[in-house]
Amino acid sequence: MATDPYQPETQIVETRRVACDGASTISPALGHPRVFLEIDETGFVDCGYCDKRFVLKGGPADRG
Repeated sequence: MATDPYQPETQIVETRRVACDGASTISPALGHPRVFLEIDETGFVDCGYCDKRFVLKGGPADRG
């Protein structure tokens, strides 16, 4: 199954506090400044720079 290149990346995490620098499969030099994000009661948080979504494992937004 192919992934949609226009769909933002989603990562399942085990902590409410996460860091994002935009580097995943690309070079870190092509990312963005590192930001720290906090997952709230919704169970997820989106990065304001790259739209990557961090979902808390076992939280309300975890549908896996």
